[in-house]
Amino acid sequence: MTSITDPKIGDEFDNAMKEIHNKHLKTVGETTDAIAGSCQSQRQFLKSARDTCLKKQKDDEMLFESIKTFERDLEQKKALFKEKHQAFSEVMTEIRQMDMQKEDLIQKIEKLKEEQAKRKELIDSKYKANKERLRNLQKSRVVFQDSLGLEIRTIQTQSVKGEQLQFIFRNINPSNEDSIYVVTMRLKDYSSYQIVSSDPVIECLPSLESRLQETNNLAAFLANVRKEFISLSRR
Repeated sequence: MTSITDPKIGDEFDNAMKEIHNKHLKTVGETTDAIAGSCQSQRQFLKSARDTCLKKQKDDEMLFESIKTFERDLEQKKALFKEKHQAFSEVMTEIRQMDMQKEDLIQKIEKLKEEQAKRKELIDSKYKANKERLRNLQKSRVVFQDSLGLEIRTIQTQSVKGEQLQFIFRNINPSNEDSIYVVTMRLKDYSSYQIVSSDPVIECLPSLESRLQETNNLAAFLANVRKEFISLSRR
């Protein structure tokens, strides 16, 4: 058995310890280098992850802001649509009212046309009747004025509306041929005669007027009036 006091044994032990120590140092160094590399990798990963998170956060903030902007635009568009819808409803209401007014106006125009046609027909009828009366007056003028001294005058008064006619008879009283006898009438609405008065008064004048309205024969009426005046002059 080798003695522990042998110098070679001590050197071998030292060398073995150094070798073990160097191996441990190498292992520790490799481990430290691995840890350091791992730490560097972790730091790079964390930095990359942090940058990614920050970018994601910024993108999310931009997205949220875009969403808020979109929501504001949507609310504005809703409000604008509501205003336009209200305006459209008002316009449609006005159009419906105008259509109703148009229909009412058309009906009124048609009614006015009908009334105008009726008035025109009535005016034409009155005009024809008036022309006939004027022809009768002209005939009466020719017959009575030339042969019997009848004078026809047109007068205007404020108390009675319309134009009045005075028939002045002469040659009634043989003792005084210049004495005048007067009957006054007017054309009532250009459709009928209306006796206003007579001078002197003829008691049966209303009856003669009624017969005139029935026959529309003015010449016969004037002849009968003349007969009544002659009868009065002889009393």
